[in-house]
Amino acid sequence: MQLKHLRTLLSPQDGAAKVTCMAWSQNNAKFAVCTVDRVVLLYDEHGERRDKFSTKPADMKYGRKSYMVKGMAFSPDSTKIAIGQTDNIIYVYKIGEDWGDKKVICNKFIQTSAITCLQWPAEYIIVFGLAEGKVRLANTKTNKSSTIYGTDSYVVSLTTNCSGKGILSGHADGTIVRYFFDDEGSGESQGKLVNHPCPPYALAWATNSIVAAGCDRRIVAYGKEGHVLQTFDYSRDSQEREFTTAAASPGGQSVVLGSYDRLRVLNWSPRRSVWEEAKPKEIANLYTVTALAWKRDGSRLCAGTLCGGVEQFDCCLRRSVYKNKFELTYVGPSQVIVKNLSSGTRVILKSHYGYEVEEVKILGKERYLVAHTSDTLLLGDLNTNRLSEVAWQGSGGNEKYFFENENVCMIFNAGELTLVEYGSNDTLGSVRTEFMNPHLISVRINERRQRGMEENKKLAYLVDIKTIAVVDLIGGYNIGTINHESRVDWLELNETGHKLLFRDRKLRLHLYDIESCSKTMILNFCSYVQWVPGSDVLVAQNRSSLCVWYNIEAPERVTMSSIRGDVVGLERSGGKTEVMVTEGVTTVAYTLDEGLIEFGTAIDDGNYTRATDFLDTLEMTPETEAMWKTLSKLALEARQLHIAERCFSALGHVAKARFLHKTNEIADQVSQEYGGEGTDFYQVRARLAMLEKNYKLAEMIFLEQNAVEEAMDMYQELHRWDECIAVAEAKGHPALEKLRRGYYQWLMDTQQEERAGELQESQGDGLAAISLYLKAGLPARAARLVLTQEELLANTELVEHITAALIKGGLYERAGDLFEKIRNPQRALECYCKGSAFMKAVELARLAFPVEVVRLEEAWGDHLVQQKQLDAAINHYIEARCSIKAIEAALGARQWKKAIYILDLQDRSTASKYYPRVAQHYASLQEYEIAEELYIKGDRTKDAIDMYTQAGHWEQAHKLAMKCMRPEDVSVLYITQAQEMEKQGKYREAERLYVTVEEPDLAITMFKKHKLYDDMIRLVGKHHPDLLSDTHLHLGKELEAEGRLQEAEYHYLEAQEWKATVNMYRSSELWEEAYRVAKAHGGANAHKHVAYLWAKSLRGEAAVRLLNKLGLLEAAIDHAADNCSFEFAFELSRLALKHKTPEIHLRYAMYLEDEGKFEEAEAEFIRAGKPKEAVLMFVHNQDWEAAQRVAEAHDPDSVTEVLVGQARGALEEKDFQKAEGLLLRAQRPGLALNYYKEAGLWSDALRICKDYVPGQLEALQEEYEREATKKGARGMEGLVEQARQWEQAGEYSRAVDCYLKVRDSGSSSLVEKCWMKAAELAIKFLPPQRSLEVVRAVGPQLIGIGKHNAAAELYLNLDLVKEAIDAFIEGEEWNKAKRVAKELDPRYEDYVDEHYKEFLKNQGKVDSLVGVDVVAALDLYVEQGHWDKCIETATKQNYKILHKYVALYATHLIREGDYAQALALYVQHGAPANPQNFNIYKRLFTDMVSSPGTNSAEAYHSWADLRDVLFNLCENLVKSSEANSPAHEEFETMLLIAHYYATRSAAQSVKQLETVAARLSVSLLRHTQLLPADKAFYEAGTAAKAVGWENMAFIFLNRFLDLTDAIEEGTLDALDHSDFQDTDIPFEVPLPAKQHILEAQREEVRDWVLTVSMDQRLEQVLPRDERGAYEASLVAASTGVRALPCLITGYPILRNKIEFKRPGKAANKENWNKFLMAIKTSHSPMCQDVLKFISQWCGGLPSTSFSFQ
Repeated sequence: MQLKHLRTLLSPQDGAAKVTCMAWSQNNAKFAVCTVDRVVLLYDEHGERRDKFSTKPADMKYGRKSYMVKGMAFSPDSTKIAIGQTDNIIYVYKIGEDWGDKKVICNKFIQTSAITCLQWPAEYIIVFGLAEGKVRLANTKTNKSSTIYGTDSYVVSLTTNCSGKGILSGHADGTIVRYFFDDEGSGESQGKLVNHPCPPYALAWATNSIVAAGCDRRIVAYGKEGHVLQTFDYSRDSQEREFTTAAASPGGQSVVLGSYDRLRVLNWSPRRSVWEEAKPKEIANLYTVTALAWKRDGSRLCAGTLCGGVEQFDCCLRRSVYKNKFELTYVGPSQVIVKNLSSGTRVILKSHYGYEVEEVKILGKERYLVAHTSDTLLLGDLNTNRLSEVAWQGSGGNEKYFFENENVCMIFNAGELTLVEYGSNDTLGSVRTEFMNPHLISVRINERRQRGMEENKKLAYLVDIKTIAVVDLIGGYNIGTINHESRVDWLELNETGHKLLFRDRKLRLHLYDIESCSKTMILNFCSYVQWVPGSDVLVAQNRSSLCVWYNIEAPERVTMSSIRGDVVGLERSGGKTEVMVTEGVTTVAYTLDEGLIEFGTAIDDGNYTRATDFLDTLEMTPETEAMWKTLSKLALEARQLHIAERCFSALGHVAKARFLHKTNEIADQVSQEYGGEGTDFYQVRARLAMLEKNYKLAEMIFLEQNAVEEAMDMYQELHRWDECIAVAEAKGHPALEKLRRGYYQWLMDTQQEERAGELQESQGDGLAAISLYLKAGLPARAARLVLTQEELLANTELVEHITAALIKGGLYERAGDLFEKIRNPQRALECYCKGSAFMKAVELARLAFPVEVVRLEEAWGDHLVQQKQLDAAINHYIEARCSIKAIEAALGARQWKKAIYILDLQDRSTASKYYPRVAQHYASLQEYEIAEELYIKGDRTKDAIDMYTQAGHWEQAHKLAMKCMRPEDVSVLYITQAQEMEKQGKYREAERLYVTVEEPDLAITMFKKHKLYDDMIRLVGKHHPDLLSDTHLHLGKELEAEGRLQEAEYHYLEAQEWKATVNMYRSSELWEEAYRVAKAHGGANAHKHVAYLWAKSLRGEAAVRLLNKLGLLEAAIDHAADNCSFEFAFELSRLALKHKTPEIHLRYAMYLEDEGKFEEAEAEFIRAGKPKEAVLMFVHNQDWEAAQRVAEAHDPDSVTEVLVGQARGALEEKDFQKAEGLLLRAQRPGLALNYYKEAGLWSDALRICKDYVPGQLEALQEEYEREATKKGARGMEGLVEQARQWEQAGEYSRAVDCYLKVRDSGSSSLVEKCWMKAAELAIKFLPPQRSLEVVRAVGPQLIGIGKHNAAAELYLNLDLVKEAIDAFIEGEEWNKAKRVAKELDPRYEDYVDEHYKEFLKNQGKVDSLVGVDVVAALDLYVEQGHWDKCIETATKQNYKILHKYVALYATHLIREGDYAQALALYVQHGAPANPQNFNIYKRLFTDMVSSPGTNSAEAYHSWADLRDVLFNLCENLVKSSEANSPAHEEFETMLLIAHYYATRSAAQSVKQLETVAARLSVSLLRHTQLLPADKAFYEAGTAAKAVGWENMAFIFLNRFLDLTDAIEEGTLDALDHSDFQDTDIPFEVPLPAKQHILEAQREEVRDWVLTVSMDQRLEQVLPRDERGAYEASLVAASTGVRALPCLITGYPILRNKIEFKRPGKAANKENWNKFLMAIKTSHSPMCQDVLKFISQWCGGLPSTSFSFQ
């Protein structure tokens, strides 16, 4: 983006008069500037000043100059301005819509300190900063203000993001704070975001980052979470001053920062994701920029200055004019302003996601905008200013847009239709369809609002050519699919989307109701159809009739009128609708009945009164009647009862009208009495339910109001006695019995005996009910009742009476049931048979008369046959063993498979007459195989053959015939048949018969005879493919002879004899046909040859015209020349192509030359203008004299070539002298040179070169040397010889070059001599620079062949000391290298040493390296893993080096898991107090205490080693800087633990010290923060158990089990510490990473603990001493006094203390003596070693007479 100065809005003053603040309105129409004198100036968008007003102070008593305006902002609706002042107040002024409106203060907000900045981001919300550091919110709706957040630092700047949903405040201490009203799903954090190095007076919030700047002259861009993205540092720029203000463009893609005389512009690059600085806008004498304001559309930027000036700049990336009608201004990558140049209206097109707008197009009658970004598509309606941005992945610009619908844009792309509603940022819907015609897509978007329907968006489109889909776009689901039988060519939904019209290719018009899914064909031959706008009226044309449907709900009612032309359109305006019809050249308007249209619209809008008034004006016609019906239905649904009454009156429905009249009277009365809607009254609701025949609902309404009588009256009035009695029963009405009697009487009076009987039956009076049923002539009901009641069955007379009535009435089955019930099976069976109830008869017979079953089954079958239920009869006949009848029934029922099944079970004689009938059926179905099988089974093979013959299946017929006839008979039969067919002209059928009997030749003869050559060829190809070509040729000749050339051509070509075809046409003078065939079939040049022959036959002008026409003139001339027809060629070129004549002369000359006619050829070459060719001809024939003659006469340039040619001849004869003379005559010494070189005569070549071309001498010399090199030794000797010659001639430089070119030729001594000679000559005779180059070249070559000393001597000759040293080093002459370095340049002594060390290292000569660099040697030992040698060598070095490698070795051993050897290292070499070794010591300690098998006497030496190392370390720590540090204390504790472990192992070796060992195990528990807790408790528990301390053993082992469980679970949270309260055993210990005790030992402990806990003989308490504390605890819980631990047992010393010299070390006298006694008695060396250690550690032993003997 660039800034371009447009105009000065406010001229600057001479002094300081700064513009304090500025603001643009949201609608871009107003611009406000507040000056230093507190006046607000208002400008329009063109920069013209239109208005102004003065601000006022909070309190007039302080005067008008008591404040400054620090902030100003327009409201979102642009009608108000908020002014923030330093006198602690904000005023909101209403400035109105128009210029000059009165300015009124509509809100004021008093604050506790000065307002420093202000923004108005959203409706009613003003955000401002205060001097006291708070950021607050003022609500203009409630007139209250509240704090958003507070800081302790002055608010210097305030800005909002592009959407106005978030704010940023900058503070004097550099803090930048972010706050969101709505983070819009970004998930960005709120609160303090960043600490800027200075107060951020210039603060802008762009799309992708936050830009801040201030007095440090740096611009910093921060990311979304406060990290620095970029810094622009101008602090070293002497021209730059502090940044005072900043503004981000509305699109957030650019930021402008103001400083002194300058505006800096930063543009965001989306591709690189960085800010790029544009060229700054520098304006001399602008002074400091104090305010910036960016117009909301991004097109203008205003800058206010210190001197009171306001400058306006144009901001745009680029500007273009579209079709001379629209101006496109790109104000940012993602924002474009589209301006209509004729009307001046503007639309801002912007990508909400910040994507770069790539291209803007204005389409659809220049009304609609289309623009692309990388990821979205922008669409807009310029008329309504509705814009949309939808996600859109680029598809290469293949989209097609349709703008036929004003509300929605249709986009087709790759078979997909996408709909975008203008003003919505989501696609409305997307469907797959291949049909892009707008007439095959219909979209309706809220076009006519209907009652109860908020949103209505529907789409109809073609899925395929015969299928229409209708989609609800709101829900995104399919609401209808119409499958039509023919292609659909037009469709359209009505405006409400409830009806779909479509027309098919047969011009049939169909109406589809979407709700009922019903399709109706409403018109044939429909040439025009259209919905009337704003209604559901339909207009269509059928031939000469205009058809109008005023009520589409009744599609059968159509108003038709005759017209004489074609309908071309519909116009609806000014209260009338007209159909435009073209009649010849004039257009006639037919006016529709606006009233009927009006009715439909009124109904749709729900205005039924208007609809009634309108219908009252119409006469009653079928259409009007349909409208009254529609209105009556809708009025009832809407409870508009007066209108419904009026409708029924009009329709003549008197009863309904009267009923509604009465209902309306009730409603009106209730409305008058109680007010409100009378239709809600219960009687009205009940009556409406009755009107709809919903009596249950009416009853429910009455009963809800407890109007039981009214409900009963309703039912009585309707004679619905049952429901009435049910209501009375339910409500316990007293008149129930009376009602029942009345109902019975009414039934009897009205002769409803059946209903009366039902009533009596329901009341339990069976006899009376039966009597009534019989009276009513319903014996079946009487029988049903008798059958259900046993007591009535006992009444024989009654049963007889009923059975008689049943038989009389023909109800035999019911009579049979009754007889069966009274156990009279004979009568029952008779009745069943008479009543054809055979199922019951058979079941009864099976029980009572088994012999009758078969007869009954047959009778049942016969009955079913009579009833035409043949398929049902089959099984019964089978049961009755009547096979014939079963077969007949199966055939009659067309149950063919069943028939076959039955037939297969019969004997052959019976079945054979039926098989052909079944076979005929299968033959008719063309299932010939089954039919054939059946014919054969029925011995009718001949019929099968006939069947196949009639069906034309000759092969199958033949196959069958072969089985039952002799082959010769078959052949005779077929050939005879074929000949018959041939006579009838059925050649194909005849052919099939011939082929079937393998006589294809007869068929071929037949086709030839009848001249059906195609069929003949087909058969030959099939049966005699080898004869096909000959046949074609034969036919071709025959047809040619008959003059049927076209057909002959076909056969010749099929035989691939195109030449025969061409010759045929040539002989008939049909040159065009010949040419065509040659061109099509004869290869690349055949047609040209034919054309040539054709032309040759014409000659002269005719030939030229023909060849020109065919475009082959030049080719024909060439062809004539190629064929030596030079006469014809000359003729053609003379007539048409004169420029070709020389070429023909040339070709004629060549021809003559080939023929040996050289004289004639010479003349032709000269005529062709090619004398050189003549010269070359004579040269070729070595006729030098003739060649010279022609050259001198016609081509002087060729004389040289003749001489050269002559010279070549002399050379071939080895006459070098003659050749040299000729070449020098020809002035070609270079050629002579080349010939000498080729002949290897280098001396002659050098001589010629020296005399004639001295410039090439050097190059020739080099070439000679290269040749010599190639020749190897022989060549090298030549070079050496040459060098010696140069040397003798004093050409030393050339001699040196020659010597240097000598390369290895198998003799290194020769090479060395040459190189040395070159160096010697160079040093003696050549300039220093050149000699240096030579030596530098020779040196590496000598080194390369191993002559290091020679190379070094050469280098030393020229004082190249370093090169000489390098030569010695490479030759491993170390002493010489050292000597040279020492004597000539001591600086290189270290260099030599370094290389020597590196050499030794690489050679692995470590022993030698020790003498040179011991550290390197040691490192090498480490690399090689020779640790012993490394340590041995390090031992001879100083202590520091030794311990470095000891530590490395120890670390290596620990990694290998060998902690014992690592420990031994430190035992041997001591443990220095290096902090870097502490981890090693700790690891040794940890590995030792965690390792298994250390709880024994055998482990003593390991524990003693650990103890001694730790003692050595602690002694060293006392003397170091780490003394008394936490690490020192930790190692002292580790030493004590190691001592306890060592002492325990010693005690375990002596039986009488068993309790001492146990006590030590118990004492170690107080150190479980350093030891594996499970191992410690296990060892303490088992030791206590071994010495009989079962209480302690039980508690410790129980704890051990809890710990093992905790290790399994991975947490110590579940541990119970109650047993160890008031002890010094720690609760918080590290959780061991693994189990230290084996599973078997754990199980053993678990069993023991379980046994002990079951016995309950132990008290679960730790033993206590005289302090009342746990006996092994050093600290007494009651007093907090800490006792010293005993050195022998670790238990606290309470009395009889023996003290040692070292403070804090003591022992219990009793334990001490016991230990000494054990040593004396057992002489244990381990115990003696313990005593010796205690002596060292504690500064000697107490005075006792003990010696270490």
